[in-house]
Amino acid sequence: MDHELYMRRALEVAHGNPDAPFGCIIADRETGDIVAEGLNDAESIPIVHGETDAILRLGESRPDVDWSRLVLYTTAEPCPMCSGAILWCGIPHVVFGTSIETLKRLGLPQIDLPAEEIASRSTYLGRFEIAGGVLEGECDALFEEMARRVSG
Repeated sequence: MDHELYMRRALEVAHGNPDAPFGCIIADRETGDIVAEGLNDAESIPIVHGETDAILRLGESRPDVDWSRLVLYTTAEPCPMCSGAILWCGIPHVVFGTSIETLKRLGLPQIDLPAEEIASRSTYLGRFEIAGGVLEGECDALFEEMARRVSG
């Protein structure tokens, strides 16, 4: 799959909330179709991150989805909650732009536990493969702007 193509769509989704630009899309590896999109709305409901929003939307719209065919693209490395949700769903591939380390460096609140470590400790449905740093500069720019908003 063309990771940059799908990450570009996640970046477009992220622009829907400049105060929390955690955008996510889920694509089917076999067809290439984008099957769900999600955006952070944690200000309204604290657990609605981009990843959980996309997962919930997909589950509602396609209850018979084959989760094992999917790739989740997200503008920032999934937090522990989102990593757990991805594992419980059985999504085998995760691609992100900005790392938790970068979010921490920018002074944004994080739980300092990398997604890869969470996946490596899973005993449920295996683990997910993770690729980070896709369109990292473009994703980082979103969070740098977010950090300026938060501190300003």
